[in-house]
Amino acid sequence: MKHLPVLSLVCILLLLFSCSEEKITPGVFEVDKDTQKTFDHIIDLAPGKILETYEAVGTVRPLTQTRIEAQINAQILSVAVKPGSKVSKGDLLVKLDARNEQTQVKKATEGLAFAKNRLKQALKSEEGAKAGLDQARAEFERTQKLFKAGVVASQKFEMDQAAFLKAKAGLEHAKETVQAARTGIRQAQQVVNEAGIVLGYAMIKAPTDGVITDRQADPGDVAVPGKTLLILQTSGSLRLEANIREGLISSVHQGAAYDVRIETTRQTVPSVVEEIVPYADPSTRTFLVKATLPKIPGVYPGMFGRLILPVKEETVVLIPQAALQTVGQLEMVNVRDARGLWQSVYVKTGKTYDEGIEVLSGLSGNETIGY
Repeated sequence: MKHLPVLSLVCILLLLFSCSEEKITPGVFEVDKDTQKTFDHIIDLAPGKILETYEAVGTVRPLTQTRIEAQINAQILSVAVKPGSKVSKGDLLVKLDARNEQTQVKKATEGLAFAKNRLKQALKSEEGAKAGLDQARAEFERTQKLFKAGVVASQKFEMDQAAFLKAKAGLEHAKETVQAARTGIRQAQQVVNEAGIVLGYAMIKAPTDGVITDRQADPGDVAVPGKTLLILQTSGSLRLEANIREGLISSVHQGAAYDVRIETTRQTVPSVVEEIVPYADPSTRTFLVKATLPKIPGVYPGMFGRLILPVKEETVVLIPQAALQTVGQLEMVNVRDARGLWQSVYVKTGKTYDEGIEVLSGLSGNETIGY
């Protein structure tokens, strides 16, 4: 009596199965003309070659740019430009407080004037010394003749000789004073020139034509040497600076052409490697590679981009995007087997290429698919 419910359930199940005369195999159906028309496309697959690539992330930078910095310590009085401003060589960019420098120029100018006055006095003294020497020489020569003739005493001869030698020494001293005065003028002039140069540092001007891409200073800030005030893009050309992992750097060569994809504009453009920094960043183990870019509308410095490097060629199975069916997280493809039957085959896909979707497993590449 205890086994009666179990036996009754088994009998009911056998009765249900016996009522069905036709068995249905999931995912399989006969091929006939009507069924064949349900697929708009039937493709015979074949393994293909795909070039595997590595995408190195990078940033768009100006091909050439100049950092504008101050040469002196001074407070900023005004900034004449802003990001996006176009400037020409010699245009005023930043004006600094130059009161200290103006004081130095004034002192240097006064020193030069003093040196010139000193030279003027030295030249007068030299003229006087020359006149005194001429007079002393004439007197000594006359006395010398008279002394040889026995007309004058030796005491007179010795006095005139001493006067002549003293006048001669005085002229030499006067000449040395003139030379020293001229040296002082040259030194004072050099101080004036240097003070003028330093004063010129207070007016920071554009070194060349370009566009201001960044402004890092405002009026009231203190400018010091080494602190960037402005960044000037000196050409309209751009480049991508990307970081390449150390395992691939040996395959990257200067002058080689690679594609670059700009994510913002969704453009892929050609580039040429112009520079490879010959040392790795120890924190990231990557090398910095700089590749020039063509002129691209809508692309600006600071944008994100990828440098696409070919790594190796692989044999893959590709199918069209439309041939892939998804049910939840499952991916299936309609495959015709050797008996001519269509069967839903589960596959696992990989990367997406322009030619189609990579199938990692589920297909060998020799099948016929329909969609």
